[in-house]
Amino acid sequence: MVINGSNYSIGEILEALDRKDIIVNKNYQRSSGLWPDGPCSYFIDTILEGFPFPKIYMYEYINRTERKTKKELVDGQQRITTIRRFYNNEFSIRGDSKYKGMKFEDLDDDLQEKFLSYTVSADVIRNATRSEILQMFRRMNAYTLPLNNAEKRHSSFIGEFKWFINEVSDSLNEFFTEFGVFTDRQIVRMGDAEFISDCIIAMEKGIVSASPSELNKIYSYYDDKFDNREKYFDILNEVFGFIESELEPLRNTFMMKPYALHSLVTALIHAKFGINSITKKYNITPIGTFTVSPFKSLETLQELAGAHESKEIDGVYSKYVWGTESSTNKIARREARVLTILAALGCTVGNAEYDGIF
Repeated sequence: MVINGSNYSIGEILEALDRKDIIVNKNYQRSSGLWPDGPCSYFIDTILEGFPFPKIYMYEYINRTERKTKKELVDGQQRITTIRRFYNNEFSIRGDSKYKGMKFEDLDDDLQEKFLSYTVSADVIRNATRSEILQMFRRMNAYTLPLNNAEKRHSSFIGEFKWFINEVSDSLNEFFTEFGVFTDRQIVRMGDAEFISDCIIAMEKGIVSASPSELNKIYSYYDDKFDNREKYFDILNEVFGFIESELEPLRNTFMMKPYALHSLVTALIHAKFGINSITKKYNITPIGTFTVSPFKSLETLQELAGAHESKEIDGVYSKYVWGTESSTNKIARREARVLTILAALGCTVGNAEYDGIF
């Protein structure tokens, strides 16, 4: 077996498909059906923006009947099929792309040329039996890291919610790294995606425990249709924009620990937009803004972060500090953090443990 690296333009691949010099052999397909329009749109936007995508694999052999060299697409069928469908104007781009609503025919000449000249990296397998090809992929997969829960979700679901999380993650990557929330490695392993999914659960259910099963449920529930996509995207964008502009001194403090930031995001969302279950369960009415006094709230949040870092279990913020100890995703710990932060933002918290501590 010999493997040679090659590069092809999208135009060359499309022409080869039309000539049947490249054949899509669905026996190699690892998932059934076509990608929905959401992931298709995200993928085409990747190409139009000039970002790379993983290499494809083709198996080259001699067709003895035609006495011609043929290639079978072994890995990358969804990607190449999506490219072909877009080129044939079978769907328009959706989502937050600047090309939203466009089919290939709607792109100007320069963009069409950019699309067709995009370079696709490919490994071409020659002088191999089919059993060797299968063994090659089995061996390649044997050296990959075991999937964590977030990666398993993204490999199991292909619908609207997954691609919403993907887009939000992309938009917040710089925030997460610059504010010290996640390392590059944690983002690559989808720690940010799990965090954002958990924020959506908070928007819908309030202060609840986080668990892999709860996260799986929301991916499954919204896999086919996610009507609140734009609404939730706008809310998250506004919340993180507020943190970046008005709470910038919290950068790289203990308030940016993922579990603490989750509580801050939950509190900010309730303060301005309202979360029904928080209103009902705790009788805390939204104030219609992120904070009554940005300067005072920032000062208190910095103090909370300092108490967290110093583990001040006997200080004025002892309840919050208790909420940052072990099992930080459990409901009681989250409740301690969120209610403390809501009070810091200026919401009226009737619980005696939190009322009047600021």
